[in-house]
Amino acid sequence: MQTCSRCQTQAPDTELFCPTCGADLREYSTTVVALKKMQANPRVSMVRLAVAADACPTCRRMHGTYPKDQVPLLPIEGCSNGLGCRCFYEPVLTEIYP
Repeated sequence: MQTCSRCQTQAPDTELFCPTCGADLREYSTTVVALKKMQANPRVSMVRLAVAADACPTCRRMHGTYPKDQVPLLPIEGCSNGLGCRCFYEPVLTEIYP
């Protein structure tokens, strides 16, 4: 499931637009918005794609740390988990404190 960052409606991974407000989920899902913030943050050096313990084989293959400009978009295309893609992003920081 993906969540619209504009109205918080949940939609299946296969949906491209929010069923409630019509927002383009390729631009306004909460995961895409979070990734954009990480990419814009100078303290984030890389982005880790983390997977759930019960992740499908496709998602398990994508698990890893990526340069900020090469991070795969979520949901992972080809995810076969019955609950939908459960991957998420984690920032890799260059410094923790200012």
